Amino acid sequence: MSFWSDPIGVIASWLEGLLLGWGLSREVAQILLIAVGVVVLITALMVFDILLVWIERKVVSRFQDRLGPNRVGPFGLFQPFADVLKLITKEDITPQGAEKFLYNLAPILSLVSVLLVWAVVPLAATVIGVDLNVALVYLVAVGALGTLSIIMAGWASNNKYALLGAFRQVATMIAYEIPMVVTLLIPTILAGTMGMKGVVEAQRVWFVVLSPLAMLIFLIAAVAELGRAPFDLNEGESEIVAGYHIEYSGMKFGLFFAGELLHAFTFGVLIGILFFGGWNGPLPFGERYALIGLANVLLKGLFFYWVIMWIRYTLLRIRIDHMLYFSWKFLTPLSLVLLMVTALMHSLLRQAPYPLYALALFLANVLIAWVTVEILRRYSHQERVRLEGAAQRS
Repeated sequence: MSFWSDPIGVIASWLEGLLLGWGLSREVAQILLIAVGVVVLITALMVFDILLVWIERKVVSRFQDRLGPNRVGPFGLFQPFADVLKLITKEDITPQGAEKFLYNLAPILSLVSVLLVWAVVPLAATVIGVDLNVALVYLVAVGALGTLSIIMAGWASNNKYALLGAFRQVATMIAYEIPMVVTLLIPTILAGTMGMKGVVEAQRVWFVVLSPLAMLIFLIAAVAELGRAPFDLNEGESEIVAGYHIEYSGMKFGLFFAGELLHAFTFGVLIGILFFGGWNGPLPFGERYALIGLANVLLKGLFFYWVIMWIRYTLLRIRIDHMLYFSWKFLTPLSLVLLMVTALMHSLLRQAPYPLYALALFLANVLIAWVTVEILRRYSHQERVRLEGAAQRS
């Protein structure tokens, strides 16, 4: 076993030998190693989360023709640490009449729901917490904790505006979780497994080539799940005074904010793994060398995190009825049609030569996209005629 191909395995073997040498049993040593691995992963994620604050502020400043953080430390790199210190030292306020246990639990659960996702994320061919054969089902189940934390925060705050913001955000998350779950089934069909490592290994051609519409639907649903513009109805400041976390101060608010940033990056990593080959490419030999595979996964995650920021700082907020209409009457039927067509093409052509199989799936996506555009064009024409007729009659 080479360090460069499996650094975690080499370090774990060394630590296990060290613990056994101290007289511990093998079972106790393995439990301690698992605990150390969990602590190391969470620590790395939280430190990287602090860096994401700097990245987000720098990116939005460029979109808005500003400089962004540039005073505290070189290039403003220490600004997020100053922000964390400020949040820690701010007064911790609990509203009168709040359900204290649930009120304090909600921000913790919001962050934990994101951290739990990383237990099944393959960072490289040999670097993965748990290689579950139902990892995609696990992702959906863990994501439900985030929804629970939002409604918990809104209700426990004893504030009607917080509760209204929670209702709006949960309505969005439930609506867009349907097309997201449906599109998760497409990599499952193409790979023949629900394990994320198996999905990466099955991508002889990146799945974005076989099903670009699935990737696009998953990206849109991910932005809606995050509650970011143009789907940020939970924080419609002119309408509901900053949403479900209006009553939170100090580090409790900081946990919600940290969870949102890490969740956005997590979705970027998931898109890279499910549709863009995971640790395979753009850097070569990612399947042989764990550090190169890790770099590939992080590069793809950061790229799609930038895409999510690009969408957020470009598009305006849409009305909640339009937003729900878009999911239930457009994205959900489209994702279901795409799933049925993909399953049919996969069943008919899985024994065919792979180039023919890949080309057929790609052309099926092109056909679905063309038919969708035609339906929308005719519908918009009919709606325009109806509105012009109504205007003339009035």
